[in-house]
Amino acid sequence: MLSEPQKILKRFFGYEQFRPMQQDVVQAAVSGRDVLVLMPTGGGKSICYQVPALCLPGLTVVVSPLIALMQDQVEALKRNGISAAFLNSSQDWQEQAAIERQCLNGELKLIYVSPEKLLTDNFQYILSKAQISLFAIDEAHCISFWGHDFRLEYTQLGKIKELFPHVPLMALTATADKLTRQDILQQLRLEQPEVFVASFDRPNLSLTVHPAQERIKRILEFLEDHPFEAGIIYCLSRKACEQVAARLTAAGYKAGYYHAALSHQQRSHTQDAFLKDDIQIVCATVAFGMGIDKSNVRWVIHYNLPKNIESYYQEIGRAGRDGLAADTLLFYSFADVMKQRSMLEELPDQRRELQEAKLERLQQYAEAHICRRKVLLAYFGEVQDENCGNCDVCRNPHQSFDGTVLAQKALSAIVRAKETLPISLLIDVLRGGDTEEVRRKGLFKIKTYGSGRDVHPLDWRNYIQQLINTGLLEIAYEQRQHLRLNENSREVLFNGKKVELYKVESPAVAGLGKPKPKAEAIGGELFNRLRKLRKQLADEQGVPPYVIFSDKTLQEMAADQPVTEDSMLQVNGVGRQKMSTYGHDFITEIMAFQKAQKGKGEKAQGATHLVSLELLQQGLSVEQIARQRGMHPTTIYSHVATLYEQNRLQSLNSYVSERELEAIGNAIYVHGIDSQLKQLFDSLHGKYPYHKIRLAIAFYKKKGMKV
Repeated sequence: MLSEPQKILKRFFGYEQFRPMQQDVVQAAVSGRDVLVLMPTGGGKSICYQVPALCLPGLTVVVSPLIALMQDQVEALKRNGISAAFLNSSQDWQEQAAIERQCLNGELKLIYVSPEKLLTDNFQYILSKAQISLFAIDEAHCISFWGHDFRLEYTQLGKIKELFPHVPLMALTATADKLTRQDILQQLRLEQPEVFVASFDRPNLSLTVHPAQERIKRILEFLEDHPFEAGIIYCLSRKACEQVAARLTAAGYKAGYYHAALSHQQRSHTQDAFLKDDIQIVCATVAFGMGIDKSNVRWVIHYNLPKNIESYYQEIGRAGRDGLAADTLLFYSFADVMKQRSMLEELPDQRRELQEAKLERLQQYAEAHICRRKVLLAYFGEVQDENCGNCDVCRNPHQSFDGTVLAQKALSAIVRAKETLPISLLIDVLRGGDTEEVRRKGLFKIKTYGSGRDVHPLDWRNYIQQLINTGLLEIAYEQRQHLRLNENSREVLFNGKKVELYKVESPAVAGLGKPKPKAEAIGGELFNRLRKLRKQLADEQGVPPYVIFSDKTLQEMAADQPVTEDSMLQVNGVGRQKMSTYGHDFITEIMAFQKAQKGKGEKAQGATHLVSLELLQQGLSVEQIARQRGMHPTTIYSHVATLYEQNRLQSLNSYVSERELEAIGNAIYVHGIDSQLKQLFDSLHGKYPYHKIRLAIAFYKKKGMKV
């Protein structure tokens, strides 16, 4: 039997299952616990507080600094049949007063507010009279001095626990290192919180770095491989935004630009055009995209180097939010490093030193000779042993060697110096340097002093950076960037865990090959018809197309071709409200497509299942094919069923056992071969997943069952 949160997830949001970790977060919030959630962009943070809001009595207050996010999410919630509203500076006092009355009258389940609005005397009075079930603090890293986007207005949010001590609080962020996480807990005064840290791995994102020569030429080459796909180009300056947009427009692309010097009306016009798919490309400064939930951004390009890894990770995270394949491209030059450093000169000393250290970590990422995903994940404290295979370095690997002894020398020196060494001083110790600081601190007395004289200092720096980038060392930013060990370091130092390092080569950026071609373009005739229908409905209602259905939902429709209400409700992303509002339009379009395909010799699924067949014949599993093609495994299983019915596969033994076929066959016999999957699923008490029922139907159809 489904739990109440699962029922709500399906009824209002159209999803059969929670994503990893979401259900645990929801359960903790529903039970009244304070919670800190670290989940990457596109990982489904909003579900973590929206579902509890519908489970709990009363009102959930969501604090966000982003007007676009408030408006976007409230619009999406309303279209899912959920009572929600926002309060911000875009409204006049009459609109705000009406929404405040709704709060007092218990007519809303969620209210989105800015931190400034939350702490006004008037709104605090309203909250004191309303029934508050949960506070959700989005972009929670903004409260931390150590965070990449520190905002002074967030520092007052610790008062929430003073004013509402018995109301649970959920803090959420997509980017926070260990130091920032601890600061969030302390600043918000969370009481015995449960901390949930999801994997920061976004395997659907391809990572590529190019040197910053001939950028426009390379972008145009890149766009030839991404026709009609929406993307963002981030630029450091306003002038670059306008120049790049002009060059792309001249080349025939629908491109706009967005930066702070434009009027609010101009920025809103560009943003709306991008959200509604009226333009394909936005060239923007880093402010663009914050909080925008556009799920069908298929690529992100950084024309210039960002300021740190957190910013970079958050910005590339705006691609592929629907889980389908997406590409990222970073142009790197040392000139950009110097520009970023010059922009930090006016900061207070401690803040400047911190940001310079973080900029250096991003520079290491751009110059890395090892898997780039390993570098990103290690920054957030997550170690990945295997290379990702989906970055330019993995596609053009460098020569590796056993670096265990070198790593042990470095780690031993750090331990013997009681973890008080920054990188430069560690190199002096290993090289046996006779410097004033080495003498003053007595570092010439430790056993490992001079143990690495045979290694060039630049090579030592590279190897130490590799240890940091793979999570075998940490930088204590709050302790003057001293190096410190972690559990992975101790495995190397004390248990002999092997370390693979890469030979130092020329300083040119690694991996200059073209991005890996996609396994399959996101498209197909039916998908494009459904996308055009979505755009038409969106234009009629004045909303972004992805608010109606995501690309992923349309792709699943195109693959499964549901033509009844029950089968449409089985598509991920189709809840009851959206079925009622839009479902029949899409069913009509699918039926029209099927009719047009009749007699063409190929079933209406098109050739997409034949692509899956080729990969099955190569020995890939269903899960591997789903990852490679950016599809849900359920979709691939539907391809397997179709292939079996078409005699392209001879057996289903690898996917469903004889005992399962027999049990499901009994239900099919009772209810009929043409029964809806949900009817069979319910009659079997949920014991067998939908994909096995679909495979069993294919099996019995081929056997000629007529009941």
